[in-house]
Amino acid sequence: MSFPARIDTVARAVPAAPVIEVSGLNKWYGPYHALRDIDLTVAQGERIVIAGPSGSGKSTLIRCLNGLETHQKGRIVVHGSELSRAPGGTPGIGAEIGMVFQQFNLFPHMTILENCMLAPMRVRGLPRAEAEARARQFLDKVRIGAQAGKYPAMLSGGQQQRAAIARALCMRPRVMLFDEPTSALDPEVIREVLDVMVALAAEGMTMICVTHEMGFAREVADRMIFMDEGQIVEEAPPAAFFDAPRHPRTQHFLSRILGA
Repeated sequence: MSFPARIDTVARAVPAAPVIEVSGLNKWYGPYHALRDIDLTVAQGERIVIAGPSGSGKSTLIRCLNGLETHQKGRIVVHGSELSRAPGGTPGIGAEIGMVFQQFNLFPHMTILENCMLAPMRVRGLPRAEAEARARQFLDKVRIGAQAGKYPAMLSGGQQQRAAIARALCMRPRVMLFDEPTSALDPEVIREVLDVMVALAAEGMTMICVTHEMGFAREVADRMIFMDEGQIVEEAPPAAFFDAPRHPRTQHFLSRILGA
């Protein structure tokens, strides 16, 4: 899948305080050590792509960032607030960080419009008319406004994933997390989802994306992160990551996924 030359947002100011700051993060599932001493700082407007083999901890990391998973050791600070390690996490954090999953996770008994309106009304307290106007705005933004009255099962996989992106955007999040958003899609509709993500990146949205779409990564990412066995093995700008990877595990991964 080909992409045009890299996009770059202009005059993206980096604030003194990071949007997300992770230090010494560790996560276990019973005896299994899923994340090992993760340190990561994310600036406002930064676009990070996380790559790595299956089981390397990529999805676990971003699920920890929005409180879907609790961590046992270390700190996660989002916009100055530290996430709790207690069950239930930190109330309200999900409203600040949007999440797009592999499997869409749309409510099947609700229309696409209703799916997008639900959280702004229940979590943000928006009146119904305002929530509907916002939902239609973002459905138009991802180019499926005409599908608003349909149910998820009536849409293609690519349309459902774009609806899931619109639903996340309706909360006006400060950060968007994408967990392999094209892995469940047929090849012919992957590009329509990636195009929406490219447009969000061009607008300066802070994004962390777990993906194997390396063409997308080359175009969009400010920084590539390679994970293996629960650790960050290598970090680099896309040009250095793809053209001159330093770590043997990164080299091996790229040789397999790029067919080099």
